[in-house]
Amino acid sequence: MHLARAAYGRPSTPARSYRQIEYDLFARVTKELGQSERNRKRDFPGFVKALNENLVMWRTLAIDVADKENGLPQQLRAQLFYLYEFTSEHTRKVLKDDASAEVLIDINTAVMRGLRGEGDTP
Repeated sequence: MHLARAAYGRPSTPARSYRQIEYDLFARVTKELGQSERNRKRDFPGFVKALNENLVMWRTLAIDVADKENGLPQQLRAQLFYLYEFTSEHTRKVLKDDASAEVLIDINTAVMRGLRGEGDTP
């Protein structure tokens, strides 16, 4: 019984909401992308890795919002899917050195503001 209380009694950290988890993911990926953008000349493989992590995050989000069982409003789902498409295309331009990753960072930051309830989501 003592083990059960220790395991299930009082959680040491409160449960986090999906929004908090999503925010934390966006924050981590965006921070890595920003740092790697500044070091892209010295550490191009690290920059590519950060771009890929950002794209994987967006691809996963796109798959989620494309699911008809997703509970978000249809218009928001469509906007998020469009942002995935833009992010994917812009990432290709960044890799060809035809664009900056700053736009990707700005998009992620806007989504983070939305997840925090600090304004309109994309």
